[in-house]
Amino acid sequence: MSEGITEAVTRSEVGDRIMVVTLQRPPANALGLPIIDGLNAALDEADAKGNIKVIVIASDVPGFFAAGADIKHMSLVDAQSFTAYGDRLRGVLDRLASSERISIAAVDGLALGGGLELAMACTLRVSGAGARFGLPEVRLGLIPGAGGTQRLPRLVGRGRALDIMLTARQVPADEAHVIGLVDRLTESGKAEEAALALADELCAMSLPAQRAVIRTVDASFDLPLDEGFRYEVAQEQELFESGEAKEGISAFLAKRPSNFS
Repeated sequence: MSEGITEAVTRSEVGDRIMVVTLQRPPANALGLPIIDGLNAALDEADAKGNIKVIVIASDVPGFFAAGADIKHMSLVDAQSFTAYGDRLRGVLDRLASSERISIAAVDGLALGGGLELAMACTLRVSGAGARFGLPEVRLGLIPGAGGTQRLPRLVGRGRALDIMLTARQVPADEAHVIGLVDRLTESGKAEEAALALADELCAMSLPAQRAVIRTVDASFDLPLDEGFRYEVAQEQELFESGEAKEGISAFLAKRPSNFS
């Protein structure tokens, strides 16, 4: 396992295809510039290495995944600086969401505000049973401004998203799993372990095919059904011509494991 570190974020490799990015900014992993810069550095490293297929984002701060934006920092800045800070936070979350790699948020403890927006920017979310999720920005006279108002309805539907955001309530892990905010639920304290097990599952598959699945599913929210079908056909044809389909089919016929790149 190789390791690297920034001020508030550590990164390590498990095997040669999984990068674990760990938030470690006590007391609550507030998403200030140290964590934003650390996340960007981790994505830079994953891009440079080229072999990483899955990124797992976890926390080393007990009781917290991430508790949102850095409120103390926000209280000291003017409107222009607040906008610049928001742009930087949105930038790294959008970069994570559009990455060529699959990302998994391993959530034990609280994921609130920007912390939940970070988790929602990941491809998948694994939660410990004691985790809680929320977007409490209305308590501050604000809205979830780093993707929350857009990503949450796509995950749980309009009504549930409004209920969560308008009341600023915290959603327990079991409810989050039922409504689709969380993809896999495990024991308290086991979220990172379960996320790594999921990462192993994902690494056995073809990443180009997985990325095509994500693109077509995301397109289904924006395209009319007939256009979505055509987009699906185009994605499948491209995989057959230039992806890893030939290897997958050959391996199936030969009754051997696929050797995906």
